[in-house]
Amino acid sequence: MLRLFKALIFLGILSVVSAGAGLWWYSGRAIPLGTASVDFTIPPGSSMRTAARLAAASMPVYPDALVLLARITRRDTRIKAGSYEIEAGTTPLALIEKLTRGDVTLQELTIPEGWTFRQFRAALDAHPGVSHKTQGLSDAAVFEAVQRAEPGGLGRHQEGLFFPDTYLFAKGSADVTVLRRAYRAMQRRLESEWRRRAPGVPYASVYEALIMASIVEKETAQARERPLIAGVFVNRLRRGMLLQTDPTVIYGLGTSFDGNLRKRDLQSDGPYNTYTRAGLPPTPIALPGLAALQAALNPARTDAIYFVARGDGSHEFSASLEAHNRAVNKFQRRGG
Repeated sequence: MLRLFKALIFLGILSVVSAGAGLWWYSGRAIPLGTASVDFTIPPGSSMRTAARLAAASMPVYPDALVLLARITRRDTRIKAGSYEIEAGTTPLALIEKLTRGDVTLQELTIPEGWTFRQFRAALDAHPGVSHKTQGLSDAAVFEAVQRAEPGGLGRHQEGLFFPDTYLFAKGSADVTVLRRAYRAMQRRLESEWRRRAPGVPYASVYEALIMASIVEKETAQARERPLIAGVFVNRLRRGMLLQTDPTVIYGLGTSFDGNLRKRDLQSDGPYNTYTRAGLPPTPIALPGLAALQAALNPARTDAIYFVARGDGSHEFSASLEAHNRAVNKFQRRGG
């Protein structure tokens, strides 16, 4: 009887050792995916067992073995929700480490400087890694949803209030979450640059500076010219001259603009027509980047009150109407 008992104990120990050795062997063996990568998502509040089942539904792993591995390594209560991409060569132990680090799949969205809010929304709507919560809503409704979570910000109009940048986010993030990040980024940039503004800039508020920055953004793509462009417009504001900037007229035309700005467009009065109305337009006309914000708040000191495109992306600046007319004749009417 004693001999049988010892034999049973030995077999039990042998079974445990064998199982442990088998689990350790399994933990370091690459999961045979059969493809380059596999995606799956773990909802918030999921347990390790739920996460293991979800993983097993997408790849050939043993849920019980994953749960046991997580317990042995004391990671079973540290699983993080999110979308994960598992690449070929990943082992079960590496999979558990990935799930506990929260090494989620990151998506990327780049919003270029000078885009409009409409273009920003279109990019979000078309992004496959975004959870589309705002599709079908008006711009005003989307802006209201953004501002509900961001009290104290500028709230007059959605245009211009989102910072153009490259945003990384977890796969499945709500579009409104990305919008709120861009909104917060613009608020921070505005506050910071407003504190550094040059003395005497002719803006009654930070919002007016944002409007000017959006105009500067649309007028030139050359970084070195932005302060000069801003300087010209500041000079015109101080003298009570019309800004006469084409991008504001184009923005006012909206979707009716066909790429050709006509004389009748410049003569047709409207809130964004700076050829017929004095001062700044009522809202920004685009999403200005940091360089445009800095130029608007620290414009170049210049005598110029006119500029004209040279045809190569740069501009000719003039301090008098006579010099400006000569530049127009040289670079536009005679073809450069």
